Amino acid sequence: MRASVILALSIIGAGAISAANDVTARVNRAVAVLDSMTAGKGGVKAEQLANADCVAVIPGFKKGAAVVGVGYGRGFISCRKDGGWSAPAAVKLESGSLGVQVGGEEIDIVVLSLDPSKRAKLLSERFAIGTDASAAWGNGKTAHEDPNAKILFFGHTKGMFGGFGLDGATLSRDESGDKALYGKSGSNGEIVDGGATPAAAQPLIAKLSAVTKP
Repeated sequence: MRASVILALSIIGAGAISAANDVTARVNRAVAVLDSMTAGKGGVKAEQLANADCVAVIPGFKKGAAVVGVGYGRGFISCRKDGGWSAPAAVKLESGSLGVQVGGEEIDIVVLSLDPSKRAKLLSERFAIGTDASAAWGNGKTAHEDPNAKILFFGHTKGMFGGFGLDGATLSRDESGDKALYGKSGSNGEIVDGGATPAAAQPLIAKLSAVTKP
């Protein structure tokens, strides 16, 4: 009996370590995405970041087959707080289709919310891009351009920026990611509004602070 308990605890402990390592790796990838997508032409412009109320970073969004493929990715969202950036909440981005431009490749995605009045909805259990707020491709060079859009999104794959649509995609809470970061689950709003940034997520907040510095 004792051996069985020890084995069960070992398995649980190994799972917790694996989850922590996974979320740390995802944080590091998110930092790299922000670094690359704010450094070159076609990426996120300084003035767009300056106007952002919240920023979500989804590294390695996995897109299925063109037109009918289901997309899925996990990342983090942080919002303005006390002159800086809040503790990040873990999020999932899910979509039925992103169009034929990106095929079956992985895409690094950055989403900017420009409207503070949309924050509560953005941080809710399920935020539908294009329905709960109008969305537009961030560089304004495709059919997705919308000068009144409250959501801007950017995609980067294999060193190239390419246009796609996120209308119909949903942003929701990633409970397992939150548990790995904070040791417990909470709503996105609770984490962003009141959480302290854990050590594992500090590189992401430091990068956000660096790329939004006036």
